[in-house]
Amino acid sequence: MTTKKDPGSTVFFRLTIDGQSLGSFNGCDGLAAQVDIEQREEGGNNGHVWQLPSRVRHSNVRLTRPLTEETTRVMAWISSVATGIKRPTAQIEALRADGSLVARWGLLDVVPVSWTGPTLDPNSPAVATEVLEIAHHGFTS
Repeated sequence: MTTKKDPGSTVFFRLTIDGQSLGSFNGCDGLAAQVDIEQREEGGNNGHVWQLPSRVRHSNVRLTRPLTEETTRVMAWISSVATGIKRPTAQIEALRADGSLVARWGLLDVVPVSWTGPTLDPNSPAVATEVLEIAHHGFTS
């Protein structure tokens, strides 16, 4: 009898840029694509309106995690943009707590959009977190 892994178990996300690990994140949102549709009405054909795909839009991806020493890798990547824009390929892997792979997304032509560090307030005992936002030009396998 084979054991089925629970897809709803705790998942974390590992980000690599051109094979260089930027560490693990506990939150990931924005993995989405939207196809713009143009509607065309054909003369003499009143039965329907043609729905034609045009552009594909990809939303920015936001990754969050508690502040770690891996932040320096993220800052180095963001700083590298100042010396010239290079659009590498990224991989985001969703992993279970035991490290087994749930899913993988390849992102084409990635560029950092923003990084937000923690709010350091002694009156707030919350975990110090960081948010990395990246833009891309599409998915790859």
